[in-house]
Amino acid sequence: MFAELIKQGFWDNLIPLKGGLFGEQLAGWTPGPAARSGLGCHILADQMIEVAPAIALAADVYLPKPPGRYPAVVAFAAYSKELQAAGAPTGNNESGSPPVFTDRGYAHVIVARRGMSRSTGADGVYLNDTDVEDHAKVIQWVAAQPWCDGQVVLFGTSYYGMTQPQVARLRPPALKAFFTIEMCTDFFRHIAMFGGAPQPDFFATWMGANFTPLQSRLHVPPFLRAAISHFLNSPLKHLWWPALRKRMVRIMKAFQRQMPTPAARALFAALMLDGKTRSASPLPKGPSGALGDIEVPFVVVQNPGYLNLHQFGAYDLFENAGTRRDRRWLIIGPPAYELPAYHWQLEALAFFDHLLYGADNGYASQARVRYWRQGAGTYRSAADWPLPESTPLRLYLVSDGADTATHRLTPELATGGLNRWAAVPPGATVTAGFDEVANQSLAFEMPIEEEMELTGPVTVSLAFSSNEIDSHIVARTGVVAADGTYWILSMGMIRPACRRIDETRSTATEIAIDIDTPEPLVPGVLVTLRFSLTPQPVVLRRGERFRLDIGSRTDLLRSDVSHGYAQFDMQVPPYFARNAVHYGKDSFVEMRRLTKIASPR
Repeated sequence: MFAELIKQGFWDNLIPLKGGLFGEQLAGWTPGPAARSGLGCHILADQMIEVAPAIALAADVYLPKPPGRYPAVVAFAAYSKELQAAGAPTGNNESGSPPVFTDRGYAHVIVARRGMSRSTGADGVYLNDTDVEDHAKVIQWVAAQPWCDGQVVLFGTSYYGMTQPQVARLRPPALKAFFTIEMCTDFFRHIAMFGGAPQPDFFATWMGANFTPLQSRLHVPPFLRAAISHFLNSPLKHLWWPALRKRMVRIMKAFQRQMPTPAARALFAALMLDGKTRSASPLPKGPSGALGDIEVPFVVVQNPGYLNLHQFGAYDLFENAGTRRDRRWLIIGPPAYELPAYHWQLEALAFFDHLLYGADNGYASQARVRYWRQGAGTYRSAADWPLPESTPLRLYLVSDGADTATHRLTPELATGGLNRWAAVPPGATVTAGFDEVANQSLAFEMPIEEEMELTGPVTVSLAFSSNEIDSHIVARTGVVAADGTYWILSMGMIRPACRRIDETRSTATEIAIDIDTPEPLVPGVLVTLRFSLTPQPVVLRRGERFRLDIGSRTDLLRSDVSHGYAQFDMQVPPYFARNAVHYGKDSFVEMRRLTKIASPR
C-alpha cells in the first residue's frame, strides 16, 4: 500500500524539496544524537480528510522516503498550505520546513481549514470551535494512516501555535505532545483589543496578506514549490532577507491595500465597530481559563520581539496548564522577526525524539525555564517563571523640571509635582512647529552604577490625570548604551477609561484589564493606572542608562520591524488632550532583579 502511495506522487516528487533552518534553533544547549536521520522527503499532496458529511480538509503529507510507520507532526491553521514548504517569506509560512522533520523520521502534515485552499465547506470566524473539533479529527485520521505509528504531536508558530492548546484541551487519544511558538490564549485581550483599543493596523495587514480571493484559490504544484525552495532555502537567503526586511514596513502597507474576501471584510468591520466587549467580540474567547484541561507534555516558546501581539499567552499556558509541572517547558528566546518561521525546529525535534523515540539526548535534564538575556547574548536556566530567586525592583518616577527634560528613575520615593504631555490623535491636523510647544512624550532614565540582571514581569503604575474623558497610554522600556545607542526592551499600553483590573484573568506575568466596563475620566481628577509591559530579560552594565518613555501613540514610541521587532500601530489616542503623571508612591515601574546569579548556559 505504501509503494502505491509513492507511485501516485511521481510527478509531485520529480524535484526534491529543499529544507530550511533559519533563525534561533536551540535554547542554549546541544542535544545528543538524533533518533533518526538522513531519511529524505516525499510528498503526498492534497490528501482529503473527511471531518463531516460532504466536508473534507486538504492536507499535504510529507513522509520520509523509506517505507514505514513514523510519528506524525501536524500543523493546522486557517492559511493556504500552498507555499508552506517553499520557504516563501510570507507571514503565514509558520508550520516548519517539511524536509527538516521527515529527514529525522517524522511525517509532517500541513492542513488547511474549511473553505481555504482545496478544503471544502464554508469558512467561519477564525479559531472557532468547529475548527478545533476538525483539528481533533485530523489528529485521529493521521494516527490511523499506514505511514503513522499512531503517535501525533503538534508544531507551529502564531496561528499554528494558537490552535494547539485549544485542541489539546479535547485530549484526542493520539496526541502525545505539542510545541507552540508565539501564541495567545485570550484572543480578546491578546489580539482584538490589546491595551483596551482595537488593532486595525494588524487586522488590515493580516487579512490583506492572507485572506484575499487569490490566497483562497491559490494552487502551487508540489514540483514548483520544490523548485522555489532551492532558491529561497539556500544560503542566498543571507543576502536577500536583510534587504527584504528593510522594506518590510512598506510591504506591510502594501498588504493593507489588498482587498480581502467579503467574509474577512465583514469580520474586520465587526471587530472594529462592534467587538468592544467580550460578549460582542466575534472572535472566540480562546483557551485561557480552561488550560487546566490540558494534560500532555508541551514546550512553549516566547519571542519578546512582538510588542503588541503574541505577548502574554505563553506565560498563561506555562502557569495554568494541567500538565504535570515536570512535563512543561518555557523558552524565552531573543527578540527576532524572521520569515518564514523556520525557527526552533531542532529544539522541537529534540523534544519529540525524547518523548516519542525515547532518545537519551539530554532533554530530560533541561531546566523548566530557559531564557535569553538581552545585552549578554547568553541563555540562563531557571526552575520556574517568574524566577524564584528574583526580587522586586521598584523604580519611582521623579521630575527633573520642565516637561521636555529627561526625568529620573530612582528606588527612593519622592513626592510631589507633575509633568505633562500632549495626546494627539494620529493623522490629526496640527500647526507647523507644534512639537516645539507641546511635547508628546515624557522620558525617564536611571544610570547603571553596577551590573544587574532584570528578569521577569514588568509593571507600570501611574498616578494619572487628563483634561479629557479618555485617552491612551503607551509605556516603553529600553537601554541607552554608553555611546548613546538606544535599543528597545518592552512595551505596554492601557486605555485610562478601562483601568479596572480583572483579577480572575490576571497571571503572575500579566495584569489583565477589564475592558467591558469603561469608567470615563473626570477631567483633572487623579486615577491610578496599573498595567503590564512585555517581559524582556536583560543584563544592564555600568555606564548604560535604563530608560522609560511614556506617551500616547504607538507610532511615536515604535520600533521599526527592520530592527527585528514586530509592532503594529494603533489608532489611539481618540482625543486631543493634556495628560499628566503625578509623582509619588503610585508612579513607578516595577521589574524583578536577579539577586542570585546562576551560571549561564
